[in-house]
Amino acid sequence: MVSFGTFVRTGDAPIYTQIVQFIRRGLAAGTILSGDELPSRRVLSALLGVNPNTIQKAYRILEDGGLIQSHSGAKSYVSATPEQRERIRAQLLAEDVRRLVHTLRQSGVPKEEALALVDRLWEDDGTIEEDLS
Repeated sequence: MVSFGTFVRTGDAPIYTQIVQFIRRGLAAGTILSGDELPSRRVLSALLGVNPNTIQKAYRILEDGGLIQSHSGAKSYVSATPEQRERIRAQLLAEDVRRLVHTLRQSGVPKEEALALVDRLWEDDGTIEEDLS
């Protein structure tokens, strides 16, 4: 069963798109696998405190994308192929890097400095707080 225990709502996007992104990120990370059962629309709406139509919309988008299969009155299951998972992973990575590059450019950080920072963070496992204080 796909767990939504780590799902965190943000104010930036509609909740149905956040649910879709949560599933996509789980697929890309390998924490959600093909064959995993999804909570029912009613159960997930109660868990997240949203209207069941919101969950229905998210599930419909995932169905239309071929990432889940649902049958009327039956359970919904993840049905993403390895190719879909890899494509999603590449798309999410490109989106994240694009946002980072945009932020760095807006902040006036030169490319060489940005690359050096990424390199340091990569090697230090993302912990450079001591360098910033």
